[in-house]
Amino acid sequence: MKSTFDQFEQAAEPIESLMAEGSHDGLYEPIAEGKWSIREIVGHMYMWDRFLLENMVPHMEDGGVLPAFPDHDRFNREAINGLEGVSVEEIVSMFVKTREKLVQELKGMDPAIRFTIGKGKRRFSPESFVKMFIKHDRHHIMQIEKKLEDDRNSRTSV
Repeated sequence: MKSTFDQFEQAAEPIESLMAEGSHDGLYEPIAEGKWSIREIVGHMYMWDRFLLENMVPHMEDGGVLPAFPDHDRFNREAINGLEGVSVEEIVSMFVKTREKLVQELKGMDPAIRFTIGKGKRRFSPESFVKMFIKHDRHHIMQIEKKLEDDRNSRTSV
């Protein structure tokens, strides 16, 4: 069985494979009415990884207190808006590089350290911290894969 960190790192593989899909036009279309595009989903994942790397990882030490997570809706809105004009190719590249760096940092930590987040009482290890994001990644990867499958099916049924 793959380690938690390997699972977290492997989320970059299906994202990176988006660039091999050929036409990238569909990556800019919403996955469903009122939803983000694949480009925006990847941008959202990138911005969260960057936030973790810059704001959380530096405080991950035994007894450390990490900053509280920002308001998710506001952060997501600002993240998407902050990537305006950035191509899907650039966003995918930034995501992959940032995910690799984040995993390196987390893997390099002593697995015995425990820290809290904001005013929370729950103590996290680097591994238990990452587990929160694996489920999040799976959710978005499933959305992306469904959209790509739907697009393939609509092209073949015409």
